[in-house]
Amino acid sequence: MMTGDNPGLSADTSRRTFLTAVTAGGVLGLAGCVGGDDDSDSDSSSGGNGGEDELTGSIRISGSSTVFPVAQAVANDFTENVHPQTDYNLSKDGSGGGFRNVFIPGDSGINNASRPIKDSELQDCQDNGIDPIEFQIAQDALTVVVNNDADWVDEMEVSTIGEIWSPETAPETWADVNSDWPDQEFNLFGAATTSGTFDYFTERVVGEEDSIRDDYEGTERDDQIAAGVAGDDAAFGYLPFAYYVSNPDQVKAVSIVEDGGEAVEPSLAAAQSGEYPLARPLFFYVNNNKLADSQTLQEFVRYYIEQSGEEFVADQIGYVPSSEDQVQSNLDTLEEQL
Repeated sequence: MMTGDNPGLSADTSRRTFLTAVTAGGVLGLAGCVGGDDDSDSDSSSGGNGGEDELTGSIRISGSSTVFPVAQAVANDFTENVHPQTDYNLSKDGSGGGFRNVFIPGDSGINNASRPIKDSELQDCQDNGIDPIEFQIAQDALTVVVNNDADWVDEMEVSTIGEIWSPETAPETWADVNSDWPDQEFNLFGAATTSGTFDYFTERVVGEEDSIRDDYEGTERDDQIAAGVAGDDAAFGYLPFAYYVSNPDQVKAVSIVEDGGEAVEPSLAAAQSGEYPLARPLFFYVNNNKLADSQTLQEFVRYYIEQSGEEFVADQIGYVPSSEDQVQSNLDTLEEQL
């Protein structure tokens, strides 16, 4: 059973008043930490043999489990192959959990997010002396999945998915939704309330942010969602596309229909074109104060931006990479801060 108290996202323009934003159109774990033991990310710019490229120090990255595999791949390469005297500390906290518990208190230099920062989070950042810098780095095709043996359903309307997950309706069995479906009780798997995926799903699919039935298994471990659905023939869940393509034989993806249109399978091409109804942008946010104080963080952010446009984001992870224009826009935003 999951509960949560995430503040809603308003349309107030104050978000853009205080946020250094990147809006040009572009396309893209572990509980605890990965990488170095030092949680500090504000450190020195030179060392080792004395060369100016010999960066040292640790980069602290918090936030979204959806963006996690991109950050992990980039951080691994940066610390192992580009600047081997640096290390990193990366955690899966959820977008909201990372903002609230790590980034806003000033403990991380970067917070990954699978949805834009909320006005309330932005205000909390400001109250703590932080003006977060936003970078859109990729795009996801949020994927609705069922068990491989669920041969009764291959496609579903967005409104039907919302009916299943809404606390207002909360049907008990598949047959309660469609009489052609089996009289089996739902077993539901999805994102934890600290997750940006939860925020996106409840607003986009259920129709009201934070509004969801409470009898589901919620987790920040997206691989556990796939495993839960795979283990129960009456299961129903949702997860980022990258975690679906990592488990292609474990669960079945449901094609999505919106407003009586054509059913669209989740894919990178459909997400990039905008044809897929549940396509969404992915972000990371940088603490402006830590950025100013650390050349190591500056160089890592630059590398993160550059790598977000590379094909490994699609081929090895499963998100739509940033376009060339998005990469350049992000780099321009970074340079404006330095």
